[in-house]
Amino acid sequence: MQFLDFEKPIADLYEQLAKLKENGEKSGVDVSATVSEYEQKIANTRQDIYTHLTAWQRVQLSRHPDRPYTLAYIEKMCTNFTELHGDRNVKDDKAMVGGFADLDGETVMFIGQQKGVNTKMRQLRNFGMANPEGYRKALRLMKLAERFNKPIVTLIDTPGAFPGLEAEERGQAEAIARNLFEMVKLRVPVICIIIGEGASGGALGIGIGDRVFMLENSWYTVISPENCSTILWRSWNFKEKAAEELKLTSDYMSQFGLVDGIVREPLGGAHVNPDEMAHLLKVRIKETLVELRKIDPDTRIEQRIDKFSRMGFYEEK
Repeated sequence: MQFLDFEKPIADLYEQLAKLKENGEKSGVDVSATVSEYEQKIANTRQDIYTHLTAWQRVQLSRHPDRPYTLAYIEKMCTNFTELHGDRNVKDDKAMVGGFADLDGETVMFIGQQKGVNTKMRQLRNFGMANPEGYRKALRLMKLAERFNKPIVTLIDTPGAFPGLEAEERGQAEAIARNLFEMVKLRVPVICIIIGEGASGGALGIGIGDRVFMLENSWYTVISPENCSTILWRSWNFKEKAAEELKLTSDYMSQFGLVDGIVREPLGGAHVNPDEMAHLLKVRIKETLVELRKIDPDTRIEQRIDKFSRMGFYEEK
């Protein structure tokens, strides 16, 4: 098990529990009662820590190395996933994945950013930062789903669109803007879910939907806390303060009306029980699809446009 810095009290208890079990095996003494006490201490400590998480701690959880990524959710929720590749223009962007899958008898188009599970895969997936061809691939798959009248589910988990020179040369901003323009007009149900990091236009490029949900320990904002800290204080040392000021957590996003709901995670985060997290997510997706199918496509598009048009705070003078 990998523990974050604020989880040190839990890590210490696990270490003591492991030593207790080891000593019990060596000595042949029954330590089951003491083991139960330690397990209860762990549960109580975890409950206390996770009831009072700061914004920065939720950011850390969203980046936990064991946290499930897009392909893991698709594998656990669906069967017969057929990944589709390429934007038919430049190349296949490994940071953006998508394809048709069977969700309990219904064909759904799943699209999402994919981070790697180890160093080599992270490099291959460009740490979940898509290039323009990734967003153009996503749009191609959305149009394909619309042609066959299949719903679309996007899973968002990115620190941002790739900011490299070559990405700008190939039209990064135009590719994201084109996705916003086209997604708002799609005639099939569209569900968007932030499963980890939801940063900037990289997230918004596949984030225009009839319903937008966030996992409890995900975040969604225009800039990462580190980059915000660098701009405002010329240092990364104020990232915790930046995270608080950005109001980037799921609770704030729901209060502001920027997302339509929160999918609660197992105590300790999605990585503690990926199977349960996938089940909770699957239930939400299925319930929402039933709700959206009852709405006429023209009405659904009108509601989608109205929802995003009403976002933001401003004053007229």
